[in-house]
Amino acid sequence: MVTVEEIRNAQRSNGPATILAFGTATPSNCITQADYPDYYFRITNSEHMTDLKEKFKRMCEKSMIKKRYMHLTEEFLKENTNMCAYMAPSLDVRQDIVVVEVPKLGKEAAKKAISEWGQPKSKITHLVFCTTSGVDMPGADYQLTKLLGLKPSVKRLMMYQQGCFAGGTVLRLAKDLAENNKNARVLVVCSEITAVTFRGPSDTHLDSLVGQALFGDGAAAMIIGADPDLTVERPIFEIVSAAQTILPDSDGAIDGHLREVGLTFHLLKDVPGIISKNIEKSLVEAFSPIGITDWNSIFWVAHPGGPAILDQVEEKLRLKEDKLRSTRHVLSEYGNMSSACVLFILDELRKKSKEEGKNTTGDGFEWGVLFGFGPGLTVETVVLHSVPIQG
Repeated sequence: MVTVEEIRNAQRSNGPATILAFGTATPSNCITQADYPDYYFRITNSEHMTDLKEKFKRMCEKSMIKKRYMHLTEEFLKENTNMCAYMAPSLDVRQDIVVVEVPKLGKEAAKKAISEWGQPKSKITHLVFCTTSGVDMPGADYQLTKLLGLKPSVKRLMMYQQGCFAGGTVLRLAKDLAENNKNARVLVVCSEITAVTFRGPSDTHLDSLVGQALFGDGAAAMIIGADPDLTVERPIFEIVSAAQTILPDSDGAIDGHLREVGLTFHLLKDVPGIISKNIEKSLVEAFSPIGITDWNSIFWVAHPGGPAILDQVEEKLRLKEDKLRSTRHVLSEYGNMSSACVLFILDELRKKSKEEGKNTTGDGFEWGVLFGFGPGLTVETVVLHSVPIQG
């Protein structure tokens, strides 16, 4: 008779969860940040709010964003004027967009990840799908399974409304799935479309205006599995540990509410201060088992909630300027894409590492950290181990 312990040992993988491929995608509609204030105040019929427009211009200039991608076009917004008001009932039209477009954008990223992985999609055993853009039933995970033609038996997990920290959450979940299910290959997809949060300006709610200056659309995908077959699979990063915590004294710092007017976001001014004040504690807890205390001796992937967060984290931890280079590059080229951002940054980091002749996927460093910051104020801390780049 086989024992339960023997069954459990046979079910588990031997090695750590490993990222085996990346894919990213954006809508075709690209907007430049320098032109956005004029466009935004025109399309929302708010050009009479001249003082507010000047404030918004300054927000856009300080954002360090050059361009963003958005599914919403001028033609569509002209036909759906309720979406351009600050608080007009418009959830139905927003939902009609995102329940279709979120899985479609996710499919584009997933196809690229599967292509890089180079294995048949029939080998995908699990799907983790994450979005803060709308909700539906059956969910975007089901729709993506159909769009990609995955096996009906693929084990799906749908994460809605997690916000900007969720790029870390999906790595944490994929790690557990890969390591506890022998031969598992987990397709992870984060797909975000701002159609659910776009709205006109209000001079009484400037935190809403901050969101209009920062957020963009994008989807990222990964294939994650343990014990890779090195004859056909190419490891990129190993996922060593993952933790989640709620920061003290952060109630109401970041929250969002789904209403008839869409998804409304609220931000407290001192979000960068709360994060920078608490970030070292998360680092110490994550890296003390490894014996690392020099935060410049690891590679960095931090969610770019905005330039102020990055500046304060850099200052607090005395990070060298190049530590957040990939993070700032993604913010500049795409804006804040919520959960998808850190996956874009991780992909950018490994590409740059190869292009620049570094000896590991982590900018030449062995160990690294990925941080997700979001509603709650919740922080996800993921410790990553890089892989040698073959010359």
